[in-house]
Amino acid sequence: MDSTPARAEWTVRDNPERRRFEIDLGDSVAIAEYTLPKGTIMFTHTEVPSHHEGKGIGSALIRSGLAAARERELKVIPICPFFAAYMKRHEEVQDLLDPTWRRRLLGTD
Repeated sequence: MDSTPARAEWTVRDNPERRRFEIDLGDSVAIAEYTLPKGTIMFTHTEVPSHHEGKGIGSALIRSGLAAARERELKVIPICPFFAAYMKRHEEVQDLLDPTWRRRLLGTD
């Protein structure tokens, strides 16, 4: 069993060359991949190594990605199901949704 403790916050860095947010876990890396269509950020895939699941790592990646979207004034297209589920559950970030995805996830304009 992995002995890496759960932490309230992880150090997330944007790696624009690889188009992903990353958390170095020591023995592996957790990632949230994205592309940058005009005026938006499209989150396409999130991956946390299985032996690190359940520690809030994926949520930390999402929070950092959404904070970057807000800072850069980009609308979010959550292709990744993990991002979509998070945004559906967290009203405080739903204003970031691209209008098409707002309708798709929330049924509203």
